[in-house]
Amino acid sequence: MRLSIIIPAYNVENYIAKCLDSLLNQGLEVEEYEIIIINDGATDATPKIAKTYAQLNPNIKVFHKINGGAGSARNFGMDKAKGTFVYFIDPDDYMINNCLSLLVDTAENSSLDVLTFLSSSFSSISKAGEPILNKPAFTFSFGDKQFSPIVTGKEYIAKSNYRNEVWWFLINRKFLEKSGVRFVEGRFLEDINFTTEIFIQAKRMAQLQLDAHRYRTTPGSAMTNMEPHHYLKIIRDMHYAVLAFHPLIKKWENNTSSYQCLNRIKTKQQTLVFFSMIRMLKSSMSFKEVKKRMEDLIRSDAYPMDDYIKSNDHNLVHTFLAKLLNRKQRFYFLFLLINPILKHSYRL
Repeated sequence: MRLSIIIPAYNVENYIAKCLDSLLNQGLEVEEYEIIIINDGATDATPKIAKTYAQLNPNIKVFHKINGGAGSARNFGMDKAKGTFVYFIDPDDYMINNCLSLLVDTAENSSLDVLTFLSSSFSSISKAGEPILNKPAFTFSFGDKQFSPIVTGKEYIAKSNYRNEVWWFLINRKFLEKSGVRFVEGRFLEDINFTTEIFIQAKRMAQLQLDAHRYRTTPGSAMTNMEPHHYLKIIRDMHYAVLAFHPLIKKWENNTSSYQCLNRIKTKQQTLVFFSMIRMLKSSMSFKEVKKRMEDLIRSDAYPMDDYIKSNDHNLVHTFLAKLLNRKQRFYFLFLLINPILKHSYRL
C-alpha cells in the first residue's frame, strides 16, 4: 500500500463529505491507499456519514475512540497506518483532484522522508470551494523550479518560513516510526513541535510546487474562540509549545553548521511568545499567573524576543508591538493598565 490518509474527526458533519469526496478522486487505485477516519467522540452525524462512506468504499476505515483531541486521534491513526507514506488532513479541508497520485509518485521516486507542497485557504462563508487566498502560505527559497533540490530537514528549515501545520506534507511511514515523534495529546497547537521535530530528523526532504491543499477558515474556530476558559487554554497550550522547543534548541545551539536552522526555530518559538503575550493582554488571566508564565519563558531563554524582532517574518505593526513588549516590567505595566479594559470589552 502506497499511502495512508489519517483524518481526526470531531463534529464536522457539515464538512467531512467534501473532504472524503476529494480524497476519492485522486488518481490512485483503491488498493493503493487507505483513508483512516478516527471518530474522536463526535456527538453529531459525523460517525454516521463516515460509516456510509466506508460501506461504499473498501479503502475507507472508521475507528471510534473517546474524545481526546486531534493529537490523540492522529497518534491513534498512525498506529493503524500501513502505507509507505502517511498524510494527515483535517476533515474540514480538502484536496484538489488528482494531486495525491503525483505527490506519492514524487516522494517514492526520490526516496524522500518528507515531501511538502502548497496550500490555499478559502472561507466557509464564501461560495463552496472558492479560494480567497490563491498563493503559497509560506516562503520557500530554493528557487522557482517545480521540484526543489533534495536537502536535509535542517537545510529546509534554514531556508523556508515553514508552516507549523501537518496538512502540507507527506511523511515516509518507516521514517516516522523510526523518529519516535508523536503528537502531544490533550492540547491545542499539537502539530507545532511535531512538524519541527520531524523536519529536523529528515535526511531527504523536498518540495513540489503544487498548490494541492485547500484550507478552510471558519469563524468561531478553536483559535478564534473568545470564550474566557477556552481563551486561557489556548494561551497555556502556547506556552507548553514554547517550552517544548527548549530542549530542541539546547541540543543544536552549539552546532555551528546548523546556525540558520537554529535561528529559524528560535524565531518560531518567539513568535508563539509574542502572540501569547498579545492574548494575555486581552484575557481573564490573573496577574499572578502572568508573572509566573513570564518567568518560565525567561528561564527557557524564550524571552526577550530578540530573534523574533530581528526576523523578517512579520509586519511593521508586529515589530512595533514586539519591541514595546520586549521588556518585562513594561509588559507588566501595560497589562495592569489595559487588561481590565480589554478583557471586559471582549466579553461584551
